Amino acid sequence: MLTSNIGQEAAEFDRVRALIEEASGIAVCAHTSPDGDAIGSCLALAEIIESQWPDKSVTVLLADDDDVPRTYSFLPGVERHVHVADYDRDPDLFICVDLSQPSRLNLAEAVLARAKKVAVLDHHPSSECFWDAGVVRPDAAAAGVIVAEFALHVGTGLTATMAQNLMCAIVTDTGRFQYSNADGEAFEVASMLVDAGASPSEIALHVYQSDRLAYIHLCAVIMARISTFGHGKIAYSYATAADFKANDVPLAECDGLIDLVRCVDGSEVALFLKEVPGGKVRGNLRSKCDLDISGIARELGGGGHKAAAGFTVEGTIDDALAAALSRLHQLFVEAGEAQGEAN
Repeated sequence: MLTSNIGQEAAEFDRVRALIEEASGIAVCAHTSPDGDAIGSCLALAEIIESQWPDKSVTVLLADDDDVPRTYSFLPGVERHVHVADYDRDPDLFICVDLSQPSRLNLAEAVLARAKKVAVLDHHPSSECFWDAGVVRPDAAAAGVIVAEFALHVGTGLTATMAQNLMCAIVTDTGRFQYSNADGEAFEVASMLVDAGASPSEIALHVYQSDRLAYIHLCAVIMARISTFGHGKIAYSYATAADFKANDVPLAECDGLIDLVRCVDGSEVALFLKEVPGGKVRGNLRSKCDLDISGIARELGGGGHKAAAGFTVEGTIDDALAAALSRLHQLFVEAGEAQGEAN
């Protein structure tokens, strides 16, 4: 399976390789509010490029003013991240990792605009091709899968640090291999990474077993608010700016709060909302069934996958809740009607 996918992507991988070989200064950047896949994939790709092409100057950019979330501070090479405000160069090549929509670059979109060439390695659906070369494959479990396959394609020997970063990417984006995207390819790549020196136990310790007490208290607040809608099929909760302040938990530390809501027995879709600066609300959606929630995320200005998507809207928690719940309810109504017609 792995060899087959690399073969299918060979031509595009070759185009990405050509852009790297032509470039001197390269910027690698993931999406705003980076998760484990975004951070791990960027760090691994930077090391792959430097290993294969030692003459290249590679900078790993952060799309936001925030630092790397504490959860991922254990990853090898994490200290090399540079904020956009501290990067004034015009890169020969800008590589987008784990995103294929320029708007999700936030502050780094200005650097993208200055770049001579653009490449993309991603697994999110995209309707706008803004790159000169790239692989965008929505059926891949994580961007880390594509980066690992790129390393194999160009002949880079995987180091233990590359493997650890890529393993974190795949573990987090598959929810510890619990989500529906945990396919055979993901397990095959994970096996290869363990053989190369990745430590799943270290990743589990830092990502899933090292929560601060303040974060756990915030979780208790959110769990107490969990409610259901639509005969229990939709579970939802939220966190306000006051909640984050009272519990001294930064937004960057809250990547996994949606999983608290996802656990409700009988629910088929989970929704979590949190207030963010600028009078906005960020929403996370997860589907536990065959329903595609990515369309709702796009309607609300976001995007994502069939089973995992997100959005950001202006307004209050109540505004966002009303907008999202009405659309989710309609999604179930349309699914029921389609099922009735099929029968």
